Amino acid sequence: MPRPYPREFRDDVVRVARNRDDGVTIEQIATDFGVHPMTLHKWMRQADIDEGAKPGKSTSDSAELRELRRRNRLLEQENEVLRRAAAYLSQANLPGKGSTRS
Repeated sequence: MPRPYPREFRDDVVRVARNRDDGVTIEQIATDFGVHPMTLHKWMRQADIDEGAKPGKSTSDSAELRELRRRNRLLEQENEVLRRAAAYLSQANLPGKGSTRS
């Protein structure tokens, strides 16, 4: 997967595309900055969503969701470890299993 472009670069390219002169196409601007035209279209659409001009999931919402999913995975792993430890310890305390007492 290619490395993402820095946020400042994307913001600058979107600003140039929005303030372009008549007759200058998005494709020309994309070529000038070395990005694919579809990439620039996506950046512009996401900028509209982030600014509230269009409905959709903002960049900050996406980042928060990604972080919450990561945290949830970690908590599920920790919970599984605790579940296994509890099962192991409960079996060790059963009479006749692992105990030397009569």
